[in-house]
Amino acid sequence: MTEPDIRSETTGPHYLVEPWCVREPELRLDRLAQSESVFALSNGHLGLRGNLDEGEPHGLPGTYLNSFYERRPLPQAEAAYGVPETGQTVINVTNGKVIRLLVDDEPFDVRYGRLHFHERVLDMRAGTLSRDVEWTSPAGRRVKVTSTRLVSLTQRAVAAICYEVEAVDDPVRIVLQSELVANEALPDLGKDPRTSAMLETPLLSEDHMSNGHRVVLVHRTRESGLRMAAGMSHEFDCPDEADHALESLPDIGRLTIATRLKPGQKLRIVKYLAYGWSSQRSRSALNDQVVGALAAARQTGWDGLLTEQREFLDDFWEGADVEVDGDAEVQQAVRFALFHILQAGARAERRMIPAKGLTGPGYDGHTFWDTETFVMPVLTYTYPDAVADALGWRHMTLPLAKERAGQLGLPGVAFPWRTIRGQECSGYWPAGTAAFHINADIADAVVRYLDATLDEQFEREVGLEILVETARLWRGLGHHDVEGVFRIDGVTGPDEYTAIVDNNVYTNLMARRNLIEAADTAMRNPDVADRLGVSTEEAASWRDAAERMRIPYDERLGVHPQCDGFTNHARWDFAATKPDQYPLLLNVPYFDLYRKQVVKQADTVLALHLCGELFTAEEKARDFAYYEGLTVRDSSLSAQTQAVIAAECGHLELAHDYLGETALMDLHDLNRNTRDGLHIASLAGAWTALVAGFGGMRARRGELRFAPRLPGGISRLAFRMRYRDNLIKVTVTGDHALYELLDGPGLVLAHHGEEFQLEKDPVEREIFQEPAPVPPCQPAGREPLPRRIDPHDRNRHRRVR
Repeated sequence: MTEPDIRSETTGPHYLVEPWCVREPELRLDRLAQSESVFALSNGHLGLRGNLDEGEPHGLPGTYLNSFYERRPLPQAEAAYGVPETGQTVINVTNGKVIRLLVDDEPFDVRYGRLHFHERVLDMRAGTLSRDVEWTSPAGRRVKVTSTRLVSLTQRAVAAICYEVEAVDDPVRIVLQSELVANEALPDLGKDPRTSAMLETPLLSEDHMSNGHRVVLVHRTRESGLRMAAGMSHEFDCPDEADHALESLPDIGRLTIATRLKPGQKLRIVKYLAYGWSSQRSRSALNDQVVGALAAARQTGWDGLLTEQREFLDDFWEGADVEVDGDAEVQQAVRFALFHILQAGARAERRMIPAKGLTGPGYDGHTFWDTETFVMPVLTYTYPDAVADALGWRHMTLPLAKERAGQLGLPGVAFPWRTIRGQECSGYWPAGTAAFHINADIADAVVRYLDATLDEQFEREVGLEILVETARLWRGLGHHDVEGVFRIDGVTGPDEYTAIVDNNVYTNLMARRNLIEAADTAMRNPDVADRLGVSTEEAASWRDAAERMRIPYDERLGVHPQCDGFTNHARWDFAATKPDQYPLLLNVPYFDLYRKQVVKQADTVLALHLCGELFTAEEKARDFAYYEGLTVRDSSLSAQTQAVIAAECGHLELAHDYLGETALMDLHDLNRNTRDGLHIASLAGAWTALVAGFGGMRARRGELRFAPRLPGGISRLAFRMRYRDNLIKVTVTGDHALYELLDGPGLVLAHHGEEFQLEKDPVEREIFQEPAPVPPCQPAGREPLPRRIDPHDRNRHRRVR
């Protein structure tokens, strides 16, 4: 066998390109932290990073429980009213992944001895991470190790690992140590403000117990006062008698098994894990919860857990799969994206969906507007139950958002820019508090979910109150000027390089929609509206503000300025900006960014996507071309939106380029920070760029429309989606689109503006190709990497951000 390369250099591709799995054919220590994020398993409640079974070496150990955090101070250089003084940070909880192996007293460690073979595979249909290793110890004893792990999508508290070791050439003495470990030492992640604020020993032991093959550890956090329990239970099988011992200490539980293996013989252990946490429940209650979850897992058994996992995912893929012919990397990437998006929210159950999911500690484990704007659209049309849960969590935090609005002297609610529990945790108010558009983003997610599901119970119990309270904020934040125009001044839009501005186009348009939808939903539910104190006059004031909303427009240039006066600012000197000065926020003072025309991420262009019905085709083309020349994509959120509008404006090859960037953000580690966790919103962009971009999918107020066209590098695109109790499949080739109803009563669709009824029989429609427009220019050095590459191009392997 070829010896695997575990050098520290970074060269060439790392994962094999396959349609249904991510395969790492060799171990690379320089890619270890990235792979730990890529191979993370979670279910929205519990997340396990893809660390090696033996725990070392590691890039960043990580086991996470959704919304389990510790408080930390947010020191301010100068005191200011309304600025948060306390932050929240996700913490690495008790690690149950560790299974240490000793071979004739030599610890199995890939850095020593001889590693003959090492392969890991993330299987996106089975929902498992598997590992195959062949290793010779420094003393010359050769063994094979195989392991498979899963985090259950059906049993919320449960994870499990099946671990086998086999003697190869000689008899060996084997010792396995299966552990639960709290307060692991974590590496220093450097000074990048986007990484997590690491906390040392955040867990205080409250109880530990062992019985038979089971250990349970109970801890609480020092400051936030949250309590958690973690438990492990085992089944093992070996050819000869084995000695075993069980122990528990405050921060560690351990089962030790010792036996001898002849060549060809195996020791097999199945390790069941269970986790629970609460801010209110007692130690004994959490202990009982974990013991009960372990009992259920053992009763199901390893094979039963595998079967349940596969059945869950089979059902998901039936309604969510995307097929891409012609671009194998994107085909793998979009399934990888859908798998991790599902993992981030499947069993969150009234908890948030963090920006990194449960794959790493980046951004302190916070949730942002990313979730509602980029992740929830994907889940709305593929797994809507997760959207109801996540928005239900926002609804639970309304009292905190109302309290925050009161601090700011505003009516309604002010949802936090970044948070875990619901309190504002952003210490930089120009890019945090002032980004009020998050209110409209959450409201828009409510409207989208209701449109796709017609969930009347959700509308009455959750949706209407969110819409009402967010509308009240806009009515209080904005004002009518002397000409009667409704203005929203002093806010920050999605582009964080342009802060504290008047009448940001995106913010105003989204607020407009929020106001209209709140009034309409209140009218549909007058009894609930009355209980919320919504009067006829108040609803009328919302409609009036929406009708008179200021939307800036530059007649001279024929474009929408991102905000009042934006097109009068000096343009950023892109030619003088060196490649190593990106991202600009780490190398340039904010004051300089704020007064120049330079865009971190799609802002007005995002309005073209989400509020597209309010723009003409000509306006979209001019706006898109203008902002292409200003957008540097220092945010991983930008490329997907640029892909969608590029496709709509006819720039199909450019859209394909942007699709590649958003889809491969983590598999190719384009931003060099996948080690901190996956970019869940960027991953969502793979689906969005394909379905909303090349599929031209738009859905609003019961109208589901498609305008499909493909770039030259994709010969066929097929996707499935759910809408109003219908499961449909759309297949696009170069000159035709086929629409199929896989399940449901049928519905009216539109193809390039032509409506038709989709029922039992498939419907085929022709796609007319249009001449490609003149492509827009990007800032110097910030062009996306081309997807269709001339093999003789010397720059085809150049680095991308």
